[in-house]
Amino acid sequence: MNLPIGELSRRTGVKVPTIRFYEQIGLLSAPPRTEGNQRRYGKPEVERLNFIRHSRELGFEVEDIRELLEMAASPQASCHQADSIARNHLTEIDRRIASLSALRGELTRMVEECGHGRICDCRIIEVLADHGECVTEHAH
Repeated sequence: MNLPIGELSRRTGVKVPTIRFYEQIGLLSAPPRTEGNQRRYGKPEVERLNFIRHSRELGFEVEDIRELLEMAASPQASCHQADSIARNHLTEIDRRIASLSALRGELTRMVEECGHGRICDCRIIEVLADHGECVTEHAH
């Protein structure tokens, strides 16, 4: 396999600028280049880039992906650290869901309290102007 960057992009669903970014930050090794200075990629880069893309789709941060890639290079090692990274990510997702649920509840309450009158009497505007009017503590 001797793919130019555009074909790598098509096969993996990762945009060319993102591929270059991953190379710059060391998630993807700089590939060999042709005499015309074009990048060329092989099957290992396709597989690695698919791993990175899927990890990003699941919301993993770049540093976690870096660690997971390092672990993947040692298939006989314990998966304890990978499990720990995934569990920490799950905890963060649960925290975000709780925060979004609180936001949803607050916005639902604001909309339901709206009297559909004039802006000077608008409950939505009142609550947005004063966080103290909120019933729940939500991320702000």
